Amino acid sequence: MTVTGRFVALLLVGIVPVLVFPHYWVALLWVFGSIILMLADLVAAGSTGAVTLLRLPSAPLRLGESGESTVVVVNTGRRRFRGRIKDSWQPSAGASHNVHDVDLPPGERRTVSTTLTPTRRGDRLALRATVRRPGPLGLAATQHTRLLPGSVRALAPFNSRKHLPSRLARLRQLDGRSAVRIRGQGTEFDSLRDYVEGDDVRSIDWRATARRSSVVVRTWQPEKDRHIILVLDTSRTSAGRVGDAPRLDAAMDAALLLAALAAHAGDRVDLLAGDRIIHRRVVGVGRTSILGQFVNAMTGLEPALLEADWPLLAAEVTKISRQRALVVLLTPVEPAAVEESLLAPLSVLAQRHKVIVASVRDPALDEMAGRRDDAEEVYQAAAAARTLTLRARTETALGRIGVDVVDAEPEALPAALADRYLALKSRGLL
Repeated sequence: MTVTGRFVALLLVGIVPVLVFPHYWVALLWVFGSIILMLADLVAAGSTGAVTLLRLPSAPLRLGESGESTVVVVNTGRRRFRGRIKDSWQPSAGASHNVHDVDLPPGERRTVSTTLTPTRRGDRLALRATVRRPGPLGLAATQHTRLLPGSVRALAPFNSRKHLPSRLARLRQLDGRSAVRIRGQGTEFDSLRDYVEGDDVRSIDWRATARRSSVVVRTWQPEKDRHIILVLDTSRTSAGRVGDAPRLDAAMDAALLLAALAAHAGDRVDLLAGDRIIHRRVVGVGRTSILGQFVNAMTGLEPALLEADWPLLAAEVTKISRQRALVVLLTPVEPAAVEESLLAPLSVLAQRHKVIVASVRDPALDEMAGRRDDAEEVYQAAAAARTLTLRARTETALGRIGVDVVDAEPEALPAALADRYLALKSRGLL
């Protein structure tokens, strides 16, 4: 049971007769009378047990979008139910308009909907539902809170989707499907054309040139059906926040854009995600369903506060493909972590595969390095400059073992990684 504000107001009104008739028995009489009215109202309210609740499944939605969770309310009793139902969710589900006034005749049912706007990825859970049935006087109400499990899946938002049309246009140029054909350094012969200034002299076809009066060069179709392995680092380095989101979210966005682009290019794309264990392994997915499979696999991933086991992740890459592949490691270029645990496995991977390290860069470092207005900012600038120098040294070390590094801010990383993929594809380096 619960008392309402009307009961409290009724007790406060009792101050008036006590002031007019200042006797203790007047106050006691008023209090006892109010309690009797409240109990009578509570009995008249009736039980909430005749109301049953059933939650319907909620469709997945992308982070930042809004959806609804629907609850079916059934009155199995003989009396009309007039009351209130509160649908409770965990805070990150972003529940709003979750208190519903219901007027339900006996034997009928209604549906009530709660608006959900999740603020975090993953499965957002419903906790419970509370049914309150007030009495006719509104002084008290019977109330019961019951478990009503449910969930809504908040998918990765894929904000970098906006870059896909422009990259697909460049891919069509590479693939020879647009009006303008550019020459790629692939392995499949496409056609012959006249030499123009700027062409690589190594592409000249001397036999065809001897049969003509002009110099002729070969053109090649960019490679298809290449193998790409995306490795998401979910260790402590990915837990660091850049702006309002962890680095892992930006890495996921970049992985989704690259996967979508590579699938359109006819390449095979697999996904690994892990730290000291493998959390997700998506291998051999069809090109038409690859984006949905990757989004579902990434949805529940959260960074763990422990070091990554890079030898384990490298061994998993080898299990997936013993042939040459493009391996993209989505992990921050943190000098200490790279030098201690990543450099040795990368040197082994780079001997067999083409390796790219895609790193989320914190723009705050460049801002700190440029501010020197007071003594505190000078010290901060010195620390930022030292960090940037160590990162540059680490990138140089990775370059020496044949590893490409794409280091960009969260918003720019997906497009930068896609551009690097297209550049490698056009030059026949996959």
